[in-house]
Amino acid sequence: MKTVSSLADHSQGGQEKGVQEHGSHEHHGHDGPPPLDLPPREVLDSAGELLRALAAPVRIAIVLQLRESSRCVHELVDSLEVPQPLVSQHLRILKSAGVVAGERSGREVYYRLVDHHLCDIVLAAVDHSAEDHS
Repeated sequence: MKTVSSLADHSQGGQEKGVQEHGSHEHHGHDGPPPLDLPPREVLDSAGELLRALAAPVRIAIVLQLRESSRCVHELVDSLEVPQPLVSQHLRILKSAGVVAGERSGREVYYRLVDHHLCDIVLAAVDHSAEDHS
């Protein structure tokens, strides 16, 4: 898989090659608006990490479960019907990515979404996938 930096290196190499071989930058015949400016690399890296953290069916289901209210691990285990160690592993990934936060209440830890924009991303992906399967 190519990263943004390898894509940038590749495209720069291609431009240099085009200049060397043809004396000018290659024109690919694309008539349209100029490409949009990309956000800084750090923002793209952060967005990639966030999408990777969301890129598992169990984690998507966890986010959907947390969209209305906080839940403890055993509630997630019951609703998702997956083993507790698996739920805990996915919660750790989501927590390290800043998607969820945990708050202790007695013996239980209740997890909540840090930012509901993240739920919008998940819902858009689920809606899009549902359209493909209907």
